[in-house]
Amino acid sequence: MIIRQRPELNENDVTPKASYLNRRQLIQAAAGVSLVGMAPAISAQAENVPGWLSEQIRTASSGLEDTSQGITDWDDATQYNNFYEFGTGKSDPARNSGGFNPHPWEIEVDGLCANPGTLSLEDMLNSRQLEERIYRLRCVEAWSMVIPWTGIELAKLLQQFEPTSDAKYVAFQTVYRPSEMRGQRSFFSFIDYPYVEGLRMDEAMHPLSFMAVGMYGEALPNQNGAPIRLVTPWKYGFKWIKSIDKITFTDEEPPTTWNLSAPREYGFYANVNPEVHHPRWSQATERRIGPNGNIERIPTEMFNGYDEVASLYQGMDLSRFF
Repeated sequence: MIIRQRPELNENDVTPKASYLNRRQLIQAAAGVSLVGMAPAISAQAENVPGWLSEQIRTASSGLEDTSQGITDWDDATQYNNFYEFGTGKSDPARNSGGFNPHPWEIEVDGLCANPGTLSLEDMLNSRQLEERIYRLRCVEAWSMVIPWTGIELAKLLQQFEPTSDAKYVAFQTVYRPSEMRGQRSFFSFIDYPYVEGLRMDEAMHPLSFMAVGMYGEALPNQNGAPIRLVTPWKYGFKWIKSIDKITFTDEEPPTTWNLSAPREYGFYANVNPEVHHPRWSQATERRIGPNGNIERIPTEMFNGYDEVASLYQGMDLSRFF
């Protein structure tokens, strides 16, 4: 992983947006060039994105990336994903999320902190320089992608609420809107809503932990967790809670949706570990969905290849704390 510096001029300042629509050729021909502006034409969802957010995403700085990985196409990243609030099929979120309205947005912050309150997304991001990071996403279902995200380091976001020394964990909650999220009103759902997740405080404060508000240089689509989601690249994707509307600092390990639903299959930590298999399939390899829709079977790396987090778990039995 390297830190890449953006040139003084942003690509969007000198290149018409239409020139970015052929993402496949551009990605192959311009390795090392920023991915801002490489999303396809603005959809009906994007037309409702507030101007201040679009501008912050457009002018994001460059950050962490792995230049050895081919970028997954926008179409795959937005059409093949899990967001059970909109359905259990991979294409359901894109098909069923059009009626969800993520703007305006507020996030409630409470618990063990000196500065609790409810803030709009704009106030939360106000005067902050957004950053573009390219991270690998490894799903617990043994498929993976490489996606450019735009957002802010989670630690920088949490620090403004001044968590106390008693805060050992951070809990997150997805918005609960059954009228807009058909999965939340389904009688056949096998998980309880609202969706909840959590991190240990040192995990949340690690520099790799990220809160994304955009991808591919555009605001997050509804199906990918608009308007704000968690990104922790060394953990399986079900930890990456979407459409967050509440954050709580706590001194106890918070409940998490999939651990509550099937604790034998989904642990609290959910660290990518090729040696700890899911009860129903191996985690030793993954299907990488790469550029041009190409799929390659590759070995899975410990912590998804992000070795810098290993010190967080020194001395822990990772087959027990999985």
